[in-house]
Amino acid sequence: MRHFPIFMDLRGRRVVLAGGGDAALAKLRLILKTEACVTVFAEHPAPEIVAWDVEKKLRLVRRAFAPGDALCASLAYAATEDDEEDSRIAALARADGALVNIVDNLDGSQFITPAIVDRDPVTVAIGTEGAAPVLARKIKADLEAALPPSLGILARIGKTFRTAVEALPMGRKRRDFWSAFYFAKGPDALAKGGEAGVELALSDLLIEHLGQAPRTGHVALVGAGPGDPELLTQKARTLLDKADVVIHDRLVAPQILELARREATLIDVGKTGFGPSTKQEDIHAVMIEHARKGAQIVRLKAGDPGIYGRLDEEIDALEAEGIEWSIVPGITAAQAGAAQIGQSLTKRGRNSALRLLTGHDVNGFADHDWRGLAKPGEVAAIYMGLRGARFIQGRLLMHGAAADTPITAVENASRTDSQVLRSPLATLATDLDEAQISGPVILLLGLEPRPAILARIRRDAAQAPALQEEFA
Repeated sequence: MRHFPIFMDLRGRRVVLAGGGDAALAKLRLILKTEACVTVFAEHPAPEIVAWDVEKKLRLVRRAFAPGDALCASLAYAATEDDEEDSRIAALARADGALVNIVDNLDGSQFITPAIVDRDPVTVAIGTEGAAPVLARKIKADLEAALPPSLGILARIGKTFRTAVEALPMGRKRRDFWSAFYFAKGPDALAKGGEAGVELALSDLLIEHLGQAPRTGHVALVGAGPGDPELLTQKARTLLDKADVVIHDRLVAPQILELARREATLIDVGKTGFGPSTKQEDIHAVMIEHARKGAQIVRLKAGDPGIYGRLDEEIDALEAEGIEWSIVPGITAAQAGAAQIGQSLTKRGRNSALRLLTGHDVNGFADHDWRGLAKPGEVAAIYMGLRGARFIQGRLLMHGAAADTPITAVENASRTDSQVLRSPLATLATDLDEAQISGPVILLLGLEPRPAILARIRRDAAQAPALQEEFA
C-alpha cells in the first residue's frame, strides 16, 4: 500500500486550488463537500466557479498562482491541465508548506483524492492508487446503490446519542446496541415516524439493552475453505464480521483473516506437520478462557472443520465446560483440488467410492487399506501427504498398484499461487522433490488434470490412422 488512507479534519482549514477548467471543477465538487476555507486561483474561471464565489462557497482570485499563495494551507491542488504550469504551482505550494496534489499526475502528488460515496457523516473513500479509475467508479456506483440516503440521517442522529450509550459497557454490549439501531430499529422508526421517531426509538432501545443479561460466550467452529476468500461461505463471513476473538490455524489464508473486524483479537494456534505446533490442550484452554468472558469466538480452521480438523476433541472440551458451540462447514481441499484440475471426485463407471485419507497422524506415517487402494479405478484424496509421499508410493506399489497410476498433487488449491503437478505413481516422490512443492498439498490418487486426458485422447486419435495402415 503506497498511499495510506486517512480522513483529514478540514473544518476551518485552508485549501487552495489553481485552475479554472474541467479538472478544477471535478476537484472542487468534492472539496466543497467539506468545511474547508477554499481559495481558487484562475485567470479564466468556469462559470460554475464564478457562481460559487458569488454564493460565498469559495474565494476566487482572478490571477495565476504566485509564491506565498499556499501559506497556511493544508492542501493545494494544481489543476490547470498544463503539465509545465502544474509543476510550477506544485513547487511553489510545497515551498509554502502545503501538501500537494497534481491532477492526473500520481508520481508528482504527495496525496491523492479518492472516489467518495457521501452519506454524511458516513463517508466511503475508494482508491486504486491511480491504477484503475474505471474500477473505482464501478465500486462507487455499487456502493451508492447499496447504501440508502437515510443512512446519513441515522448516523447524524446516532452521533448525538453516543454520550448516553456510554452507560453500556464498552465492547460487545455497545456494538450490539448500535447494530440493533442501524440495521433494525433505526430504519423502521425513520420510515414510520421520521426523525422524531428515531430519537424516541433510540431511548427505548437503550433502556432495553441496559436491562439485558450479559451475553454468554459462544464458539463457532468454522471452515475457512481452501484459501480463496470467494469460496468462504456467507455464514462464515458474517461470523468473522461479528467475532470478538478469532482463533485460527496456520493454513488459513491471510486474505480471509483480513475479513475479521479490526477490533477482533486474532490468535494463531498453527500446527506444522513434524514441526513446531500449538498443543491441542492449549487450543482448548484458549477457547475456554475467552468463552468464559462472554466472547463470541470463531475457531477458524482451513478447509472443513470436520475433515482432519480434530473437531470432536474441541467439541468435547467445550461441552465439558458447558460452553455453547456450533459448526459451520467449509469447502475442503479435496473438492477445491478436483475442481481446479477439472475433475469430479466420483464418476459413474470409474469409482463408486471416494476415500479421504491422511498421510500422517499423531503416531507418524498413517497406514491404510493399501491393497484396496491399489485396485484400478480407485480414487482417494490424501491430506498431509507431502512428507509421506515416498512411504505412500512404496506401500501402493508393494500392494500391486500399477506404476503408471496417475496422482495429481495440488499445492495451495484455489489460491493464486497454486501449483498442479501430474505424476505417475512410480516417480511421485522424486517429482514432488524436483517441483519443490512445499505445501499445503492435496494428493489426488487416481485423478489427472482434464487437459492431460484430452491431450492423450487427441494423440491416440492422431496415431490411429497410422497404426491401421501399418497393420493393413
